[in-house]
Amino acid sequence: MLAEEAGLDLVEISPNANPPVAKILDLGKLKYANQKKAAEARRHQKVIEIKEIKMRPNIDIHDYETKMKAVRRFFEEGDKVKLTLRFRGREMAHMELGMQLLNKVREETATIAKVEAEPKLEGRQMMMVLAPR
Repeated sequence: MLAEEAGLDLVEISPNANPPVAKILDLGKLKYANQKKAAEARRHQKVIEIKEIKMRPNIDIHDYETKMKAVRRFFEEGDKVKLTLRFRGREMAHMELGMQLLNKVREETATIAKVEAEPKLEGRQMMMVLAPR
């Protein structure tokens, strides 16, 4: 009755409370404010991307350091990193070299990242996924 006189709506805020809580306010304004708040929350949300770094098992020291610099930058930006090692030709006979390389990466990034997917072999590629801590 009071809501109708004021030209507003009687809105149930907390139906499970004892007694239930209701307020007299403009329902249209409330819905609009909630919609705006949700849009603002979506705008400030960080979408985690998976960045991929491709290497070969016999990578040179300088090339490796350059790739690791990129990996660290990706972690600072809050992204996950998928390391892919591609084996070609006779490299397939030396899978342990690839495993050693991925373990080296794991040790170097241990303080800033955690292993999300252990190294696994899929055909001619070995992959490992790291996520920032």
